[in-house]
Amino acid sequence: MYLPKDPAMLLSVINTQLRDNYSSLDDLCDSCDVSKEDIESALSGIGYEYNPEQNQFK
Repeated sequence: MYLPKDPAMLLSVINTQLRDNYSSLDDLCDSCDVSKEDIESALSGIGYEYNPEQNQFK
């Protein structure tokens, strides 16, 4: 999966994938072979954290 470098675009892509295709961030990362830590780090830099109950970054 292509992940944008821009954090705002990354947020949009990740939340859309979580909403439409994956039941958790772990599932998305495992399926797409991407680093959970890299995603969380990039998005925390713009004030977002993963909420597992809602399966999205808020």
